[in-house]
Amino acid sequence: MNVAAAAESLRGAPIAVLAAEALDEPDAAWIVGGAVRDALLGVEIDDLDIAIAADPREAALAMARLGQGHAFELSAEFATWRAAREGEWQIDLTSLRGGSIEADLAGRDFTIGAVAVPLAGGGPLDPHSGVADLDARILRVVGPESFSEDPLRLLRAARLGAELGLRVEPETLDLARAGAARAGDPAGERQLTELGLLLTGPDPLRGLELLDEFRITPVVLPEVEAMRGVGQNQNHHLDVFGHTIAVLASWLEIEGDLDAYVGDRAGEVRSLLEEPLADGLTRGGALRFAALLHDAGKPATRVAGDGIVTFMGHDRVGAEIVESLCRRLRASRRLSRHLSALTLHHLRLGFMVRERPLPPRRVHNYLRATEPVSVDVTLLTIADRLSARGGGPVASDAMVEAHLEVAREMVGAGLDFRRDGPPAPLLRGDELAAELGIEPGPALGELLAELEAARYAGEIQTRAEAIDHVRHISSAP
Repeated sequence: MNVAAAAESLRGAPIAVLAAEALDEPDAAWIVGGAVRDALLGVEIDDLDIAIAADPREAALAMARLGQGHAFELSAEFATWRAAREGEWQIDLTSLRGGSIEADLAGRDFTIGAVAVPLAGGGPLDPHSGVADLDARILRVVGPESFSEDPLRLLRAARLGAELGLRVEPETLDLARAGAARAGDPAGERQLTELGLLLTGPDPLRGLELLDEFRITPVVLPEVEAMRGVGQNQNHHLDVFGHTIAVLASWLEIEGDLDAYVGDRAGEVRSLLEEPLADGLTRGGALRFAALLHDAGKPATRVAGDGIVTFMGHDRVGAEIVESLCRRLRASRRLSRHLSALTLHHLRLGFMVRERPLPPRRVHNYLRATEPVSVDVTLLTIADRLSARGGGPVASDAMVEAHLEVAREMVGAGLDFRRDGPPAPLLRGDELAAELGIEPGPALGELLAELEAARYAGEIQTRAEAIDHVRHISSAP
């Protein structure tokens, strides 16, 4: 790689030019971290980390003014401020640690991130041979205290190793294993961010392998570790842990070839998956997370006897476990509800496969029961079914194909329901109460729900038919 050319290209990027123009002393500022690494790899730069000798607050405010953005404190602990203009640029500014750029680089996590480019000009500073390690695709800690100084670096090592296709240097691996017990020390939201980046990166399966190699899976994801060695019934060819990894692998395949699995609705599904959800995750990213967690309830519900293995209620127990995990990781309520719902409902569609062709009322019931994750959980069931290839009847080729057929139908129905909503009511609740002479309450709510289902199924089309329908069912014994 041409290091000098990469440095000049980085300094010439509009975001770096803005930073240099905003600083009173640009010769006391260095571009560090991921932006330097990405420039060396030829990756387009969309944000910067800058280490400065000046006050990061004043620098961030100056950049925000010049770039017509905003500035705020990102971390009081690490004296870091962010200047940004949403959707356009982002610059994080941190005070030099140790009083010099050399000391600052010596305190960084990995050698590939311990390279600095002077903002005002000059060659890169590379005291720890980070460029050579990047060229050789090696992940190496800057110093032996790297993981003990910030245990979050254990998760970051797995994420970067998978993201960049790096080989972990043996001494670094030993240090990671020695520090594994502290991997759960960082604040939950910091762990969640790294896990989210790992799972939404280009190779999440390798990322999970690295968590295992570092021996930190039991510490940061004990719910996943508990699946290891839990045998299943004849429909499965893998234990719960192996099946979980296979489900994630299947989802990655589906995600990359939506046309093959959902046909002409692929574009709509792709748009849905790209929607921002919560905690930095899109709906697609959350679906990867759900693939990893959907069977979290199986270890606690396994019952074996007379050659039969069951997991009764593992959907409900799993949803509770997922909520507990989200509390530990300080996830937002929205993400917690979303992941919990995917876990709770991941079995529903499988029970419906033998009912083909599905009656409209059955479709409506599924959509109402699973909203707002109807499409998401249906996609999850495809990955789940493709990954259960044992010798049992549910795993037969015919049943798998039947499941895929029903899932395609339900994805379409879910997209339509999400776009159009339920059918417009033929009469309001107060009108129905007056017609029947009843008071508002749960019974009235049940009748309104019944009218919605009946209209969705095409059983009623007019106000008069709606009134006759509820009178008939109200008078039935």
